[in-house]
Amino acid sequence: MSMFCYQCEQTARGTGCVDKGVCSKTPEVAALQDLLLIAARGLAHVARRAGPKGADILPAADAVRDALFATVTNVNFDAEALAVMIRATGALRDEFGRWSGAEAGTLPESASLDLDLPTSALIAAGEMRGIMARFSGFGPDITGLQELLTYGLKGMAAYTHHARVLGYRDEEVDDFLLEAMDALNDTAPSVDGLFTLNMRCGEASVKTLALLDAANTGVFGHPEPTPVRMGIRAGKAILVSGHDLLDLKELLEQTQGLGINVYTHGEMLPANAYPGLKKYPHLAGHFGGAWMRQREELPDFPGPVVFTTNCLMEPVSSYKDRVFTRSLVGWPGVSHLANRDFSAVIAKALECPGFAEDDANPRIHMAGFAHNTVLSVADTVIDAVKQGAIKRFMLIGGCDGARPGRNYFTEMAEKAPEDWVILTLGCGKFRLTDLDLGTIGGLPRLMDMGQCNDSYSAVKVAMALAEAFGTDINGLPLSLVISWYEQKAVCVLLALLWLGVKGIRLGPTLPAFVSPAVLKVLVEKFDIKPVGADADADLAAIQA
Repeated sequence: MSMFCYQCEQTARGTGCVDKGVCSKTPEVAALQDLLLIAARGLAHVARRAGPKGADILPAADAVRDALFATVTNVNFDAEALAVMIRATGALRDEFGRWSGAEAGTLPESASLDLDLPTSALIAAGEMRGIMARFSGFGPDITGLQELLTYGLKGMAAYTHHARVLGYRDEEVDDFLLEAMDALNDTAPSVDGLFTLNMRCGEASVKTLALLDAANTGVFGHPEPTPVRMGIRAGKAILVSGHDLLDLKELLEQTQGLGINVYTHGEMLPANAYPGLKKYPHLAGHFGGAWMRQREELPDFPGPVVFTTNCLMEPVSSYKDRVFTRSLVGWPGVSHLANRDFSAVIAKALECPGFAEDDANPRIHMAGFAHNTVLSVADTVIDAVKQGAIKRFMLIGGCDGARPGRNYFTEMAEKAPEDWVILTLGCGKFRLTDLDLGTIGGLPRLMDMGQCNDSYSAVKVAMALAEAFGTDINGLPLSLVISWYEQKAVCVLLALLWLGVKGIRLGPTLPAFVSPAVLKVLVEKFDIKPVGADADADLAAIQA
């Protein structure tokens, strides 16, 4: 076994990737990612002890956050870039270690391991300390709970990264990131202790999602119901993928008046509904579907593509020379933009042919049904429920992916009774964007609430409705049917569990890192259900 990774839903054989990642991650990159997380654990350990002695721990929190985010699925595949991060994290760790004054012999291995090494030696160190090394010592339950916590922290890191670049941070969340990463140094962890930490991660995740919502709406305004052109216009073109709204704004600023149309891709679709972004007339609409179709669709895009965050797939030769990565994203041999100077992207766009003509009949998708919009018509929604016009809300969203069986989510929306409102968010929305579900009570039956980054919108709407009806979330006529792929979905799931939400249907497969014993506890405590193979059967069960 040259590697072991089971952090995503599409992991090989549903158990773990051992030769090469389904995502195209090599064993070398897997080893470096494992070692980067170990370095981050060591940094968290010494920073927590240096803080009370006067050290500013914010740089440590930022470095730990970046290490976690860089190891999210489909973010960074560049071994040399990861090696540079490991050395930098190690150097910062050693600096905080001097602040803490801890004796070398009392430090965990993560805080004392030599990281100032050539890349080949770092790979070897990572190979010795991966998941399977802990699996053999702790067994599946402990290791699975450690990984559940780690993946929740990775999701938190991604969301807090987006908030941080907009000038927003929460010191309580930073403190928990460091505390939880330090807790993973424990040489004698317990099931109960790790389960408690996972629930606390859920609590911190709710704060994280609220923080990111405040950041996005504070900088760009509240999303508004907006018809988004799902097609092309004649002219030069740039495509922006990922989730980083600030990158998109800066690109729009730098392309003003140049005759270049900027299109969103993947999870950037909801950006078209923010007042601070849609005010740019050359934000031309959206190109393509969900992230996993990029290798089929990007060869047909006649301009450069900027990946601001996950989800990057291995670029193929037909468009690799037009790919640019930003921030923590990386692929060997692909142009990386170290800051928000998009001049190289603009030059490439002017060099490329662009689109020859407009789409004759572009499809329109309505975006922008975030919490501010939905709650502005809360009285209408509540009256429609009380009068029986709306019988149920069903949230169908989360991550999309390539594994067979995800047509289930489309069928759930298509076959839902006409008096049900369908909410969606995340790239799982692309299973529903082609559907015309009509209206109900003067409202659209399908409401797109935004990116996975906008998950707080769904939480805020549910909590407001629960308050209005004098019940808790589980007392609402609300069903959650969630698709998952990577670690941000784990963060959102832990947030929902901490809020006490029960009866979530999760799929298309359950996480490989959740052992049968841990799954049994989650089923007993939270009534988590796997999605079925038959949408009709699950709809009947929900109605019952």
